Amino acid sequence: MSAPDLRRTPARPDLAADFLKGRVEAERFVPGVRRRVMEPVAALKRRPSADASLDSEVLLGESVTVYEETVEGWAWGQLETDGYVGWIPSDALGPETAPVTHQVTALATFLYPGPEMKLPPLSLLSLGSRLTITGTTEKRGLVYGLTPGGAVVLRHLAPVGTAEPDYVAVAERFVGRPYLWGGRSSAGIDCSGLVQTALLAAGIPAPRDSDMQAGELGTRLPPDTPPRRGDLAFWPGHVGILLDGERLLHASGYQMSVVVESFAEAVARIAGGGTALSGLNRL
Repeated sequence: MSAPDLRRTPARPDLAADFLKGRVEAERFVPGVRRRVMEPVAALKRRPSADASLDSEVLLGESVTVYEETVEGWAWGQLETDGYVGWIPSDALGPETAPVTHQVTALATFLYPGPEMKLPPLSLLSLGSRLTITGTTEKRGLVYGLTPGGAVVLRHLAPVGTAEPDYVAVAERFVGRPYLWGGRSSAGIDCSGLVQTALLAAGIPAPRDSDMQAGELGTRLPPDTPPRRGDLAFWPGHVGILLDGERLLHASGYQMSVVVESFAEAVARIAGGGTALSGLNRL
């Protein structure tokens, strides 16, 4: 039996989720407590430390099953969206009360303290964030969705479960946004985060990391298959989306932003650095 992938298995030598009893070894097995992300974006880290590198991020309204909280203010748990496991600041989490009803479909939108665009916004919400909308109101021709914490322009939202028709078009909205290792938001995003975010917006479940995506998304194409729009190009540790047979869209750590460039030139440049293209997957 292969060792479990600890990125998606809530298990440590000292503690594990109770549903893993008999499958992993741990000193204690505990039931989890469902919590909800209450901050616009919060870090998910492998270690409970402010200086630990960013593994991923959690967005407003996502659900997390928490198995441990420390007095230092960290919660160890598993994100429902993609099963990722890690440490999240405890103050970014709250109770699950009313169900989320809407998701952000704009690349980014503001949460205002009330239904008035001239008010100083409380925060910036990223595509994929989830909210509980309790009602709507109109002011000067602009309709707002009302939440327990404020108001959001309604045209930037859609009911939870609404799927975009073209995940490639969703990814294109991120062009020019900065590259951030571990990022999953419009403020900063990495290569696999871009692919995951675009696919989730289109209603397609997607794992978090590029190696997971290479093994679980679509079908690996035979070598020399001409690429087409929507194909995923994989390198060890990297992934991009083909806009067509010639152009690649990806969150590039080389350019430090989401860019569109010649696929052939990207393949050659990355190979020049010692990493050859692994192949293409087609959904």
